Amino acid sequence: MKTPSLRKALVGLCLLTTAIPAIADITMGVFPRRPVAKTHKLFKPLAEKLSQELGEPVKLVVAKDFKAFWKGVKNKQYDLVHYNQYHYLLSHKNQGYKVIAVNEEFGSDRIAGALSVRKDSGINSVADLKGKTILFGGGKKAMGSYIAPTAILMQAGLKAGDDYTVRFAKNPPSAVIGVYNKAADAAGSGNVILRVKGVKKKIDVSQMKILAESEPFIHLPWAVKGDMPADKAAKIQQIMTSLKGSDDAVLKAAAVTNFVKATDADFDKVRAIVKQVTGEDL
Repeated sequence: MKTPSLRKALVGLCLLTTAIPAIADITMGVFPRRPVAKTHKLFKPLAEKLSQELGEPVKLVVAKDFKAFWKGVKNKQYDLVHYNQYHYLLSHKNQGYKVIAVNEEFGSDRIAGALSVRKDSGINSVADLKGKTILFGGGKKAMGSYIAPTAILMQAGLKAGDDYTVRFAKNPPSAVIGVYNKAADAAGSGNVILRVKGVKKKIDVSQMKILAESEPFIHLPWAVKGDMPADKAAKIQQIMTSLKGSDDAVLKAAAVTNFVKATDADFDKVRAIVKQVTGEDL
């Protein structure tokens, strides 16, 4: 028979054990800019690096499509999220996400939207796209491959529906590949699309050309949930932005040349382009 003092000790131990919370995963969401399997391969090393340095499990989540991804953002399912510039502005305003870093790709932390065509298309100016079909990568929330290219078209006096037909591909590479295969007349994407390895493996990019580019703006952001403790957000930022050098395995795997510190003010040019195209004040 247990003595009263022993019973009290055992009860106290049980209460202490049950009061210790399990370590929750840090959910890292990455938008489907590329195919899901490819995205997992690109960012798994970063998730592992963060997990190792933070001492907490980091779970990589890649949604099957933009609709599913955005549902996760709206529901604040991601503690750390990688997405496009328009996504960030929306989530900053509506869900309280805070930017900590942006990609540097091909040595630059700036990117632009672009329209590309086949060289043999006979299309030599944006004005030549009147009456044509344009295949945009992603959907209407795609900053580099829809909003910024639409700004180019608007500046040329072309209006969607009236002057050209809008169609959407699953992602920017698919849009360019579709145009190469003559499924549409022009593609909306980021201006580095013809330098992307996955695109170069599938088509002869020498047969494509960039027809026009938008004004450059800050690159693709990484943001944390608004209620993440400041010291943890700063630690994640420090880990990511300290991955320097062309030989760094995490950067090479992610197909970036660096992660660069960023603040909300860096997105003011993006705000101006969004305002022009959608009328939103973000």
